[in-house]
Amino acid sequence: MAEALAWADDLRPREKLIKHGSSSLSDSELLAIFLRTGTRKQPVMALASQVLRHFEGLRGLLAASETEFCAHHGLGQTLYVQLQAALEINRRFQAEGLTRAGPLRQARDALELFQSHLSERSAEVFCCLWLDTKHRLLRLDEMFNGTIDGASVYPREVVRRALQLNAAAVIFAHNHPSGVAEPSRADRDITRRLQDALRLIEVRVLDHLVVGCGEHTSFAERGWL
Repeated sequence: MAEALAWADDLRPREKLIKHGSSSLSDSELLAIFLRTGTRKQPVMALASQVLRHFEGLRGLLAASETEFCAHHGLGQTLYVQLQAALEINRRFQAEGLTRAGPLRQARDALELFQSHLSERSAEVFCCLWLDTKHRLLRLDEMFNGTIDGASVYPREVVRRALQLNAAAVIFAHNHPSGVAEPSRADRDITRRLQDALRLIEVRVLDHLVVGCGEHTSFAERGWL
């Protein structure tokens, strides 16, 4: 009887999605579909609700490290791998959409892509969005990975990559895991160094976006470039 109830709980969110679309589901219902099954003591909906409470919502769950994720009863490495794969599929989908959209009219056109790519990261990641002479996307690179409060950025490596891709312009972006998108003095200093280095090979820096939790800062909008 308990197994039948658990199976029924598992089906309801799926049926709701089919009838009304994914936007009609709550966070718990969406997570329940991802989890598929509960545990011996918890139906999947109860497990999904408990997981969200533990991680304080979807953002906390998506940003959890492998150790934090797998330590929660009912999750584990298989689900962690599936979740990371789903997140990466979404990032690549966003990048592909930007590629097909044609030339960027302004640097802010890339903001949605960067927010999807960076906002849930638990450590700093420094990205370069490389563009050709018509401002069409060449490639999005994660150039440098750091810790929760910083990432080392090397202008020499950025220049080397620009030459490899024959890029004409670039948009930088990095995240602040703290959620606060206010650039630091170090952020401004490295942007100036990168701009100076890339100017020597005639690559324009269009913007540097700092991504936080539901907020961002544009260097171009602040007149810092």
